[in-house]
Amino acid sequence: MAPKSKSKQPEPAHGPHGYEFGGPLGTAGITFGLPILCYIFTFACNDVSGCPAPSLLSPKTLSIDQLKAEVGWPKNGIWGLASWEVAGWTVAYYFFSALLYRLLPATEVEGTELSNGGRLKYRFNAFSSAIFTLVICLAGTIAQGAEFPLWTFIADNYVQILTANILIAYALATFVYVRSFSVKPGNPQHRLLAPGGCSGNIIYDFYIGRELNPRVTIPVIGEIDIKEWMELRPGMLGWILLNCASIAKQYRNFGFVSDSIVFVTIVQAIYVLDGIFMEPAILTTIDVINDGFGFMLSFGDLVWVPFIYSQQTRYLSTHPVTLGWLGTTGVSIVLITGFSIFRLSNSQKNIFRTNPDDPRVAHIKYIETKTGSRLMTSGWWGVARHINYLGDWLQSWPYSLPTGFAGYVILSAGTHAEGAIKMLDGREVVQGPAKYWGMIFTYFYVVYFAVLLIHRDSRDDEKCAKKYGEHWEEYKSIVKYKIVPGIY
Repeated sequence: MAPKSKSKQPEPAHGPHGYEFGGPLGTAGITFGLPILCYIFTFACNDVSGCPAPSLLSPKTLSIDQLKAEVGWPKNGIWGLASWEVAGWTVAYYFFSALLYRLLPATEVEGTELSNGGRLKYRFNAFSSAIFTLVICLAGTIAQGAEFPLWTFIADNYVQILTANILIAYALATFVYVRSFSVKPGNPQHRLLAPGGCSGNIIYDFYIGRELNPRVTIPVIGEIDIKEWMELRPGMLGWILLNCASIAKQYRNFGFVSDSIVFVTIVQAIYVLDGIFMEPAILTTIDVINDGFGFMLSFGDLVWVPFIYSQQTRYLSTHPVTLGWLGTTGVSIVLITGFSIFRLSNSQKNIFRTNPDDPRVAHIKYIETKTGSRLMTSGWWGVARHINYLGDWLQSWPYSLPTGFAGYVILSAGTHAEGAIKMLDGREVVQGPAKYWGMIFTYFYVVYFAVLLIHRDSRDDEKCAKKYGEHWEEYKSIVKYKIVPGIY
C-alpha cells in the first residue's frame, strides 16, 4: 500500500471532456478492428504459400476455399485459432515474469506527485528480469540449437499465442474498467480516475482507460502496478523472444542464418533493453502521468508491440535476405543518424531544463512563458518543435530496410525456379509476382510510426496551446516546422 500524503488535497473535478481517436466511433473501430488486422497480417503473409498469399494478387479469381488453403487456415475453423494448452503456457509466461518481479532484487522509488498530493511506490527490476529470462533461453539454445522447445513452440503455435494475448488484453481491459467504478475520493491507496477516460461513454472510456494507475494484489506475488508492469515486461520481452524464434525457424528452414535477420533482431533487442534499462524514466511519461489504463494500452503492450513490431523477422524467417557489408553499413548509417538526432536533441533539452547556465546550452535562445517555463527557439529545438520525433522515426527504417523489396511465393519441391532459395525440405522460395507486395507487411511499422508521431505532435500542440497561450503562438511563429525541417 502506498504511503499517505502529508496533506491530503481534494481531487480536482474533471473539466469539459474532449474526445480523441475519433471519439466513440473511432475507438470502437480500433478496439474491434486492430485484433482483426493482426490476424490479417498473420495469415496474409505466411510460410505456407507466400507473402502475400498468391490468391490475394488475383482478386478477380479469388476463391475462399483456395485462400484458406494458401494461408494455413485451421482445419477446425475459427476454433483452431485458440488452444487451451497454448493459453495455459501463455499465462504461465506471465506468471513467470511476475515471479521474477517479486523474487529478483529491485529498486523501489516514489512516482511523481499525484493530483491529490500523494505518491505511489514502484518496484523496478524489469531489466534484470529480462536478462535472467534471456540467459535461460541462451543456455537452452546452446544446448539444443534451433530445436530448443521454446523456439519450436512459438513457431508451431504462433496463431494460438496471438489469440491468447488478444484475449488477455481484452480481459485485462475489462477488469480495470469494471474495477474503476470502485474508486472513492480521498481513498488511502491514492487510486485516481484519469481525466481523459471519464467521458461517460462506455466504449470510449473502455478504450482510453478510466483509472489512472490501477493496481492489484496477487497471492505470492504481492502488489503490482498494472500499467507500469504491462508496459515494460511481457510484451517488450515477448518482442525479443518472437524475433529469436524467427531466427531459429530460419535456420530450421534453410540451414543457415542471414545477416539481415540477425541485424534486425540485434537492433530491436538493443532498443527494447535500452528502454527497459531506463525503467524509472517511465514515471515521467504521458502514459503514466496522464493516461488511464484501458484497452489502448492493454492491447498495445501485450499484442501490438510484440506481434506487429516483429513482422520483419517473421518475414525473413521464410525469405532470407543477404545484406552484405555494403548493405549492413548503409542501414547502420540510417540507424546511427536517427539515434544521434534523437539522443542529442533530448540531451540538449534535458540539460537546458535542469541547468540553463550550463556552457553546452548557454547559447540557446528562448521565450519565457507566463508559467515560468522556457521554450527553446534555437539549437536542435529551433530546427523543429519535435526534432526528436524525426530521429525516432528514422530509427524505424532500419527495422524494415533489411527486408528489401519484400514479397515471395513458396513453390513445391522440384520446381527448379530461377533464382529460387531452396528450403531443406525441398520447397523453393522466389519473389516472382509477389515482389513489392510484401512491403505492405514489412514496411507497415514505418508508416504506422509516422502516423503515431504526427498524432502525438497534435496532442502536444493542443496541450501547449492551452498551457502557454499567446507565448505558444509566438513560439510557433519562430519555429515553423513540427517534425521534419522544411517539409512538415
